[in-house]
Amino acid sequence: MKRPKEIKKTGNSSEERNERSRALMQGRRRFLKNSSLSAIQLAIGAHLLNGSSSLNLNQHAQLKSLLSQIEGKHPGMRVLNDRPINAETPAHLLKDLVTPADLFFVRNNGLVPTNINADTWKLTIDGEAVSRTKTYALQELKTRFENVRYQITLECGGNGRQEFNPPAKGNQWTVGAVGCAEWTGVRLRDVLEDVGIKNNAVYIGYHGADLHLSGDPNKEVISRGVPIEKAMEPETIIAWAMNGEDLPVLNGYPLRLVIGGYPASCSGKWLTGISVRDRIHDGSKMGGQSYRVPCKPVAPGSKVADEDMCIIEQMPVKSLITYPKTGATIKLGDTLPIKGHAWAGERNVQTMALSIDFGKTWQPCNLTKAVNKFAWQHFEGKLKFPDKGYYEVWAKATDDKGESQPMLLPGWNPRGYLNNACHRIAVKVI
Repeated sequence: MKRPKEIKKTGNSSEERNERSRALMQGRRRFLKNSSLSAIQLAIGAHLLNGSSSLNLNQHAQLKSLLSQIEGKHPGMRVLNDRPINAETPAHLLKDLVTPADLFFVRNNGLVPTNINADTWKLTIDGEAVSRTKTYALQELKTRFENVRYQITLECGGNGRQEFNPPAKGNQWTVGAVGCAEWTGVRLRDVLEDVGIKNNAVYIGYHGADLHLSGDPNKEVISRGVPIEKAMEPETIIAWAMNGEDLPVLNGYPLRLVIGGYPASCSGKWLTGISVRDRIHDGSKMGGQSYRVPCKPVAPGSKVADEDMCIIEQMPVKSLITYPKTGATIKLGDTLPIKGHAWAGERNVQTMALSIDFGKTWQPCNLTKAVNKFAWQHFEGKLKFPDKGYYEVWAKATDDKGESQPMLLPGWNPRGYLNNACHRIAVKVI
């Protein structure tokens, strides 16, 4: 497939967006009009051409500024590296019921494509298990198939990696590589049925327009996928909008997959192709140790053979305290309100509880129902403290199968995936 030749954004701003977001979007468009993202990706310094992702304080500040200018991302986001660009959102900024685009985390494996023209964008469906190969224009997808909107939680499989010891390789995410936006698109199922699926279909794999860090156009950055049963779920969609706006460039504009309950790496960005396979997809980052955990528990620091690693599918039950910000101070006798979100892969969260005594006792709190399958749920609680001093507020979610978050880091694995330990914040009572 040919890569598009110019950056071109289309579509009007949603009336529901606030003034701050509209200003950021306008600033992004002005910036993109006068410069290319490829130039910005080289702006940190010539030494990064060798693939280094290490940033000093000045470079870190510069990159945060560039992220804000180019993509309308919130300046409070934590930038992990620039090659590829990755950034997470501090917990206290994830307070919205639906995550705004400027606060949605960024997880990239290669270079963001710069030559994007939505008017000429194509999606090709092929593979051993389709009746025919077929290509769709973006506008054809929008007008030919039923449009759907779902709130769907996406979380990086490595969210929480920073807590692993011995340390695991990869982006050292804390808790902010997660978000729940409202996505607009069409059901992948409808498109696959239009092409025709054979009885031997086992898996789908996606293909995107992002460029390998080496610059080699023949190397695919990432091409992951899901079982065909997952692909055919009604909430698995090909999306072109987030919260009623065009997708941000860093989050896959103009087209991406959105697949709830599985690692976000399965939701391919800058989508140009989907292959329906007669076997488990064998694309880039499907094999080896990528997005896999030991099939059986291992001791911390162990080396695990590739054949003893299993593909991550359902994400675990998890929760996040978004209010107050860690380090809060409260007067003795006052009540401290607690707010946050909870999610459980393909399941629902059944109960939420809070602890201020390191898990000795737990206090239940209010929990909303999910708006739709794969949307995160919201919890609220109120706490009183018995005396002055230092406390930690711990949050624990339990899903509808009775599985709860562990209070400590779950089983160690070489790549630091699936950390769903209880989130905790510090509180000082004076």
